[in-house]
This record gives sequence, structure tokens and C-alpha cells, in this order.
Amino acid sequence: MFRLPVVSRIGRYLARFAAAEQGNIAVIFAIALVPVLGFVGAAIDYSRAVKARSSLQVALDSAALMVSKDLTNGTITETDIEAKAKSYFSGLYTGNTGTVSTADVHATYTPKDSNGISNIVVTGSGSMPTDFMRIAGYPTLGFSASSTSAWGNTRMRVAMILDNTGSMAQNGKMTAMQAAAKDMIDTLSNYNKQTGDVYISIVPFSKDVNVGTINGTSNLSASWLNWTEWEGEPPILVNNKSSAFNSAIGGSDCPFTNSSQGFTCMDRPATLSGAQAAPNNKVPSTGTYAGYICPSIDSGNKRSGKTGIYYNGCYTTVTGSSASCGSNTACTCTGTGSNKICHLWRGDGTAATAAAAPSHSTWTGCVNDRDQDYDTQNTAPDSGSGSPSKQFYPEQWSGCLPATVFPMSNQWQTLKDQITAMSPSGNTNQSIGLAWGWQSLSTTNGPIAAPAKANNYVYKDYIVLLSDGLNTQNRWSTSQSSIDDRQEILCQNIKADTTNPVTIFTIQVNISNRDAKSQVLQDCATNGNFQMITSSSQTSDAFKNILTQISKLRVAK
Repeated sequence: MFRLPVVSRIGRYLARFAAAEQGNIAVIFAIALVPVLGFVGAAIDYSRAVKARSSLQVALDSAALMVSKDLTNGTITETDIEAKAKSYFSGLYTGNTGTVSTADVHATYTPKDSNGISNIVVTGSGSMPTDFMRIAGYPTLGFSASSTSAWGNTRMRVAMILDNTGSMAQNGKMTAMQAAAKDMIDTLSNYNKQTGDVYISIVPFSKDVNVGTINGTSNLSASWLNWTEWEGEPPILVNNKSSAFNSAIGGSDCPFTNSSQGFTCMDRPATLSGAQAAPNNKVPSTGTYAGYICPSIDSGNKRSGKTGIYYNGCYTTVTGSSASCGSNTACTCTGTGSNKICHLWRGDGTAATAAAAPSHSTWTGCVNDRDQDYDTQNTAPDSGSGSPSKQFYPEQWSGCLPATVFPMSNQWQTLKDQITAMSPSGNTNQSIGLAWGWQSLSTTNGPIAAPAKANNYVYKDYIVLLSDGLNTQNRWSTSQSSIDDRQEILCQNIKADTTNPVTIFTIQVNISNRDAKSQVLQDCATNGNFQMITSSSQTSDAFKNILTQISKLRVAK
């Protein structure tokens, strides 16, 4: 059939196009690209929406806590809750990929239920314009969140453990601590809407703590005190008397030297009024204290843990063939017949030698660490004589603090008066302060048991420990590492108590970074609640930071 050339050419091209397969992949890719781009775009839009919702959640959480705090503190009323929540949210929301109108933020308040719990629920919603999903007909993505803050059944107890060591007298540290601690009491007292909501204890510490008088009551006859060390002869002399000591009588040279025993002789028991170094370093030969060998204050040269300790007695001297130890086990005798000499620690109990045994009423109130391992536990003391003892040991320490341990109380002015009474003295033993702070939170283990806890409340216990230096002396040692080791165990035991959990805050006052950062204070703090400050002026802010954390924990669900 006759065809025009152009028609024939077009026919050939059409036949070749129908048989061609080279463009299939391009066509398939073009068709598949649409859903692939849709999925990727949806993922991008969705991730932006998640970010916007996260910003919304953070703002709602903070707003709920702040409104709860305001309502609890009485700075707003129930009718102000919605407006206050919107106001806080407006200043807190930082989302820049989504839009949330304050008109879409709402707060609902539920008064106390049968369990005494109140709560505020703050909700919010918004929308975000999409970049990719609008192709599929979704020009915006909505998101929402809510936050609940519950409170009302939570009560708090705070043990304030405050360094009263001699170095606190320097660089305005004591004054700054006293002011900050009093401000903390004022702030915490505002949370005490009804009796029992807040209790605070005060534990001043140095090497020892002073428990001589608690709440105005003397503890001289307390069953939880163990007087054996207070009454005991110097440990270095137990079964270790020198020949000079064994032969000493009135008028003899003092058998003690600072280099050999860590003390010298006094003219009477060192703790008595008027006591002074023995004249000419001789054992008194006349008067009431004739023949009395009385050790002076311990220098710590031989027993570092005894630095600054007074021994509450003297060795009396009895001579002649009738001399004997009687029932006194802290006694040595030498010689025979008329040359027999006996030395009895704190006399033999007769009226003639009673002056060698000062009474418990001369005790200045300090106690040292308990026997190991009770020094790291919160075990209740008993009245028994077991070994190791669960009781607390009085000691006559030259640096005994004037400020005493004060149990849990809601008498705010009295608590502040205890802080005013503080005066720095002595070496550092953070462990003993921490141990008594833990004791003050216990409702059962005494000797300063906290008031019982009501069943229909949740209680949150806190320890605030401030110290300006590293550990320097405890009952046994002046080695920082060994003292820190005991404290590490104590801190672990406190934090391991799940029955009565305690949150611990620690502050190291380290002026101009003079000391190393305290590892034991860092380890002791709960969840990083350790602060190191390098100036006394920072003390107030450190306490305020703790108050902020306590406030959040108090209203957080």
C-alpha cells in the first residue's frame, strides 16, 4: 500500500516505542518516590511535633509545681489557680515549632480527699503547621499534655548538722552559717500549716557532740550513757606502769612525761576547779592531795585520738604492810612489808580518797563515737554492759561545745536560739554529727527520738550537713583517711535504709579552695546534692538551693 514518507517514518517510531523497555526503572522510581517522600516527610513532621509536646510538658510540670507551692504557702487562693497557671505557663513555654495559646491551658484543683491529698491538674494543647504532611491533606498536627501535682499528705523532718569546729571562727564562716540556718528555719516554718507538718533538729558538732542537757533536762543519770571510759585510767597506763610510777610517793618526781605518756602531773584531779601543774613537777606531799598522782590533759603525743582529753581521777598512794588493792582492779602494788606501795586509780572508795574520783556532775556534756560498728548504725542504745557497747561514751574534752544537740522541734524561735548559742571550738569529726542527725530522725531508737509519725501522712526526711574542713580527729585517730572510712560506711547505711529513707544534702565550705574537695561529703550526698562553696558569702545561696530542692520534693507527686 502506498504511504507517504512521513507517515511511514512515524509508524516506524511508534513500533520502536512500543517495543522499548529501557525506561521501566525510571517510571517505577517516579511512581514509588511519592509514598517514600510522604513517609520521610511524616517522620520529620512527627519529630517536630514530639519536640513541641516535650516543651509543652516541661512548662506544664513547672507551672503545676509553682501553683501548688503558691497555694500551699497561701500566696494565692483557689480562685486564682487558673489565672496563675496560665501566667506561669506563658513565661515558661519555650516551644518554637508549635503554637500553644494560653486560652488552651487549664488548671483543675481537687481539694483534700479522705487520705488528705490535694492535687492540681494542669492541661494544655496546641498545633504545629506541617511541611510535608500537608501534601497528604494534613496541614497541621495537634499535640497535648498534662501534669499533676499532688500534696497535702506530705510532712517533712529536717536534721541540720552544723560544723562548730574552731576553724569556723575564721573568714566569717560561723556568722554566715548561723544567718543562713536561721533563714532556712524561717522558710521551713512557713510550710507548717498545721502542727506536725514540719519538725527540725539541730546537731552542732566538732570532734564530739554535747548532749549534757537536752530540752533543758540533764542526762547525768541517762541509761544510754556508758561511763567506763570517763572513769577509766589513762589507756596508755593500763598494764604498762613504769618503775618510776610504781615507786612514786608524795614528794617523788612526777612519773609521767609528755614524750612517754602524753601528759604530766597536776596538783589535783585535772578537771577540778583550781587545778594546775604540780609544783616543781613533784607528786604532792602535803594537804588533801598528798600522794595523789594526777595526769594532766592528754597532748595526743602517744594516743592521737585522746588529744585534748582530761582523765577524771588520780592514783592514790597507800604505803606500808597493810597496803592493798582491795576490790580496785585498776591498782598495782610493789614491795613488801613497810616498803609496800600500792597505787589505786580513783582511790579505794573511802572518804579519805574520795577527792581522787570527781563525780559525774563535773562532766561537761560531750560524748564521742560509739564502739565500732555501732558508730555507723542507728541502733537503739541499751542499758546493758555488753561489748561492744551500744551506749554512748561521755568524755571530758577540752573543746566540748557550748551548743547542745536539740531534738526534733517546731518551736522556731527556740531552734534559732540554739543556733545563736553556737561558738566554734575543737577538731572535725563529721561522722559523729551525722550519726546524731540520723538518730534525731528516728522515732524509736532514741535517745533523742523524733515524735511518732501519723499513719495518714507521707513523711520525707532530710539531712543538711555543712562542714568547713576535712576530718581531723575522732575517738580513735587523727588520720583523715581512717575517719573518712568510718563516715563512708555510715553514709552508705543511711542511704540503704529503705524503711525510713533520708535525702542527704552536703555543703563543704572551702575558702579559696584551701582544702581538697571532700570525697566523703560528695559520696554522702544523695543524687549529687553536694555543694562546695569557696566564700562565706555563698553560704546563704547554698542553703537556698537546698530549700528549692526540698520544696520541689515536697509538692512533687
